[in-house]
Amino acid sequence: MHDPKYLRDHVEAIRMALGARGHDVPWDAIRKLSEERRMLTAQAEQLRHELKKGSDDVARRRRAGELADDVIAAMKHIGDRIKEIEDRLRETEEALKGLALRIPNLPHETVPPGLDASHNLEVRRWGTIPSFAISPKPHWEIGEALGILNFDRAAKIAGARFALLQGTGARLERALINYMLDVHTSQHGYREVFPPVIVNRQTMTGTGQLPKFEEDLFRLRDEDWFLIPTAEVPVTNLHRDEILTENQLPLRYTAYTPCFRREAGSYGKDTRGLIRLHQFNKVELVAFTTPDQSYQELERLTGHAEVILRSLNLPYRVVTLCTGDLGFSAAKTYDIEVWLPSQGHYREISSCSNFEAFQARRANIRYRPGKKDAKLEFVHTLNGSGLAVGRTMVAILEHYQQPDGSVLIPEVLRPYMGGMERLTPE
Repeated sequence: MHDPKYLRDHVEAIRMALGARGHDVPWDAIRKLSEERRMLTAQAEQLRHELKKGSDDVARRRRAGELADDVIAAMKHIGDRIKEIEDRLRETEEALKGLALRIPNLPHETVPPGLDASHNLEVRRWGTIPSFAISPKPHWEIGEALGILNFDRAAKIAGARFALLQGTGARLERALINYMLDVHTSQHGYREVFPPVIVNRQTMTGTGQLPKFEEDLFRLRDEDWFLIPTAEVPVTNLHRDEILTENQLPLRYTAYTPCFRREAGSYGKDTRGLIRLHQFNKVELVAFTTPDQSYQELERLTGHAEVILRSLNLPYRVVTLCTGDLGFSAAKTYDIEVWLPSQGHYREISSCSNFEAFQARRANIRYRPGKKDAKLEFVHTLNGSGLAVGRTMVAILEHYQQPDGSVLIPEVLRPYMGGMERLTPE
């Protein structure tokens, strides 16, 4: 959310800065409401001035022993008029706030311009793309042949875009979650939390999922509750409506949760396998910092997600998203993309973003700078996947597949698998 005062005074500048990213924002309605607010505010101020003059006039007349009934009657009329205008002003400000919640964040100056993902800028690559004697199999064929993935039973239980992990497949998923959490807590200094996966409307609004993306969310039928699309939502809201101190920052949290997404608009895309499911597991990284440290924190957080991929020996690249591919709340985002042998290209496995004060303003998360008499400021929030567990499973099955149909288990995961070195058909 943008600073309301800045938005009122710089609507056109924000529109120009967003460009095509703000194509669906109702700018005309925002301008109209902003103008109406200015007009009503001016009217209310003028009437309050007249009310004060009337009050002074009544006092003067009473001191002089004169009647003041006509002035008192006029003041009552002015007071009634002020109340009417204030009621309209509240309605106008509420409507303006509702529209303002639909305005995306402004991109940071270092974000490359562009219309879509084809204009994203590659920052770096790591690892060697493997070669196979025969065409590498896709992960769903590998998993089904091993007996660890079953999509038919998942469809019977829930429907399309769900997966059933079983046997060593379920154990490998759990191993990945535990390994990621152990690395981020013991090596990177994050505090682990296990938050609710059902949240209220205010929590969804605080991180920018509402009101714009309601169609992408799963909502409970009889309550105004939602299933989370990512742990970013509850973890960022841990400090909603709180005032932190500067010496508390940065705060860093990690959380494993199941995540739920309707995947609206993705029909026909990744219909097979684990890439695009309605329910999936993810380990998330969330940070709260002072504004002057947030971009340094973005580099740090992105590096922590990369550590997991390097330890699993999975080749990847990091790209900076261009303005046209940037998420609604983000000021800058790095996507980490892992190489998938069966597809012959990189696929996103983590998205690491700095939201600056955009989420903190919506969720009212502030801090008190250490300087004496310093004004409260909004913190900057960041988050990133560390990593998406299902997509990590995909990459492991495809990279470590063997000619005999088995799959080697990365060395760092073997202690979590009871010393098992490979997956074999069950």
